[in-house]
Amino acid sequence: MNQTFPDALRAGDLEAIRRWPKSDLHNHLVGGGDAAYVSAKTNVRIDALDHKLRSIAEMHAWADRHLGHLNSPGARLLMIEAAFVQAANDGVTRLEGGEDIWAPTFYKCSAAALTESLRGVHLRVAPHVEWIPQLGISRHCLIKDIDRWIRPFLELRFYHTIDLSGDELAQPIENFKPIYRLAKQYGLRLKAHAGEWGDADSVRRAVEELELDEVQHGIAAAESPTVMRFLADNSIRLNVCPTSNLMLSRVESLAVHPIRKFYDAGIKVTINTDDMLMFAQSVPKEFLNIYRAGCLTADELEQVRRNGLSDD
Repeated sequence: MNQTFPDALRAGDLEAIRRWPKSDLHNHLVGGGDAAYVSAKTNVRIDALDHKLRSIAEMHAWADRHLGHLNSPGARLLMIEAAFVQAANDGVTRLEGGEDIWAPTFYKCSAAALTESLRGVHLRVAPHVEWIPQLGISRHCLIKDIDRWIRPFLELRFYHTIDLSGDELAQPIENFKPIYRLAKQYGLRLKAHAGEWGDADSVRRAVEELELDEVQHGIAAAESPTVMRFLADNSIRLNVCPTSNLMLSRVESLAVHPIRKFYDAGIKVTINTDDMLMFAQSVPKEFLNIYRAGCLTADELEQVRRNGLSDD
């Protein structure tokens, strides 16, 4: 490739941006693919979110209205397939995501059988994409259920990371310490959503209580220089999703997205999609959006791109 990644950004050349290796480390898979791909397979129209939402309740309501009809095991696997296809088409060479640990109750199968299904989808449609399999935990679930659901997955020794998501106010972060200690014993890299809806202190508390390696979103940390310094000093990476933050009214505009503050504070950041079925912005588009908004320069975004290609 004669054109560098920064050159592609400066030229606004989306196809050239796609050709460069990138990561998507904050992708929920079920909502992580292109709506057109899912629609073509199901003959069901899926309209992307076209207005800002103001709460996680509004987000869930939108998903129920627009995606609720895809509520079957086959449709759910199709949406996961769409995420792998999207990654392959966008030059995403590292894709992290997985299913929630409650999912076997929905698919009516074992953790091992579900894992084999996910592995099969990956190998069939995107074998050249490095998939980092992740165990998802929903924050509203009872700890006793989480403990019961997660153990069969951990015993497979297949998953690399764990991520806690959902309503940050559902229950205290401290409740999940036993689950995260167990995951750490199995060698998983520890991640959790924090600071998307909470405050800066909630980001630091999540890192300290769960011994996190990375934070999903974490944007509220920008409110506190002390918390940002803590994240930088402890090499905690933030996997941010600019359009998600914008459309859920967590930031006023991409021009003032806190990724700028994080970069200046020496915090390692990556750019990701969150849920493409809702937000309709691919990884290449997210990079270009941030560049065009004047939030980060092309050379700075080259460093952000590199951040996602290594766990160092």
